[in-house]
Amino acid sequence: MSNKMWGGRFSSSPDAIMESINASIDVDRHLYRQDIAASKAHAAMLAEQGIITASDASQIASGLDTILSEIETGQFNFQRALEDVHMNVESRLAELIGPAAGRLHTARSRNDQVATDFKLWVRDTIDGLDAALADFQMALTEKAIEHADTVMPGLTHLQTAQPVTFGHHLLAYVEMTERDRGRFADARKRLNESPLGSAALAGTSFPLDREKTAKALGFDRPTANSLDAVSDRDFVMESLAAATICAVHLSRLAEEIVIWTSPLTGLMRLSDKFTTGSSIMPQKRNPDAAELVRAKTGRIAGALQSIVMVMKGLPLAYQKDMQEDKEGAMDALGALSLCIAAMTGMVRDIEPDAPRMKKAAGEGYATATDLADWLVRELNIPFRQAHHITGSIVAEASKAGLPLHRVPLETMQAIEPKITDEIFKVLSVDRSVQSRDSYGGTAPKNVRLQSKRWLKRLEKGRS
Repeated sequence: MSNKMWGGRFSSSPDAIMESINASIDVDRHLYRQDIAASKAHAAMLAEQGIITASDASQIASGLDTILSEIETGQFNFQRALEDVHMNVESRLAELIGPAAGRLHTARSRNDQVATDFKLWVRDTIDGLDAALADFQMALTEKAIEHADTVMPGLTHLQTAQPVTFGHHLLAYVEMTERDRGRFADARKRLNESPLGSAALAGTSFPLDREKTAKALGFDRPTANSLDAVSDRDFVMESLAAATICAVHLSRLAEEIVIWTSPLTGLMRLSDKFTTGSSIMPQKRNPDAAELVRAKTGRIAGALQSIVMVMKGLPLAYQKDMQEDKEGAMDALGALSLCIAAMTGMVRDIEPDAPRMKKAAGEGYATATDLADWLVRELNIPFRQAHHITGSIVAEASKAGLPLHRVPLETMQAIEPKITDEIFKVLSVDRSVQSRDSYGGTAPKNVRLQSKRWLKRLEKGRS
């Protein structure tokens, strides 16, 4: 028996293997809300344009509402033989309302239908991700203002560089996340054109009002070229590109959490909520949530590469290859949503060991730059010369096994006679971070100012 939706040209059913490779229902069933919403908008427009009767449109809308209820209550039977969500919905609609169901597909194709549905799904998903990222920013900002004065080692090359504040470190991720939200917002803006009514590839001879269906579905406008409308998957690639960068940012913080909570550093601690134990080593507290966030970044980046490879060689217009656009994207965006939630929880949960962090911040001669800056500012020594003098003092400190603030004044004066005991005022880690008060610097007053600015901005976004 041939497929009743498209089988007029065919005299027999497809091979079981063909049916398996061709079916997408296991994935695109997740588009059911978007598919039903688009179908209701399309039917209403067809009736207003006099293409179908108001009675048929009313029956279609009622039947679609019934199907939506059946799916959401688990009473709907998705059939793989019907290939996809569109045919499953239309087949059930025919069972419910009879011949009127056949009028729903007037002036549209599965090509513009799936493009519309998937755009709506991606748009809904972006909106959810944006809300989750805003909550992540709020968690970071609240923790930052709480630890505006908490000193920690700032690293370059994973080596102690200069003291910074924990609050300042967290605000760096607030800034990264804002760029992530901006990229998603840009992707959303560009995808917000409706393909519905483009039909298979060439448009239609029916007098459609595509502006009406676009408006009904929350799109800014209908797409201007039918070929592009049905073959475009830029919105998937762009959203996955934004997701990949976002996941990289989350992974960087996850990696830092792994380092910070290791007993080798002992700078911070996660509670039982976000750690697990070992089946054999009872002392272990493993940062598995952070490690899994780090790993899921590979899945998300892989989904981007996958859709790029699918699209790279496709001529216009729709090709069946494009059926492979959903599974990876849905998996990746779902993984990203979970990663954001996990990182938000860990940020709220993590507790720094402030004394240990402060001690670590002073190790490795972290205030050497402060010493060099003092030589420039107070003695008017050119920076390159000050850098050389400071290096010599650090070498002497290292030989004696002393931190910089414990090096005798006489030792420093033997290298640069003009140095006075005022130098010791800049060699503590607290003074160091307080002095970094240039715009964007780590000074506690800066952290408080920036945190309050972000709190106000984020709270405004919630209203």
